[in-house]
Amino acid sequence: MLERRPSHDDLIDHLMRSTALQRGEAARVVLDVLAYFDETTEEFVRRRHRELQSGGAVNAEIFERIAGELPHRAVAPPELSLRQLRRIVYG
Repeated sequence: MLERRPSHDDLIDHLMRSTALQRGEAARVVLDVLAYFDETTEEFVRRRHRELQSGGAVNAEIFERIAGELPHRAVAPPELSLRQLRRIVYG
């Protein structure tokens, strides 16, 4: 049986009305946003660690910043200690 995915046509139509985006562009934006919020906590922590590290930040700063960002995710995970964040990245 095929899995049925929601179409999000109403959101795409709204983006087309409220911006200068064409249908294909609006659909890509919707898919990008959905993929961003579909990240697990572990994927988010690893991705942000890589991004901040590549920007020159050191681990002490990185883990503090990630800990501060997590509660602001669309679906905030339970509070994680700095040690738990390090374990996500380094195992």
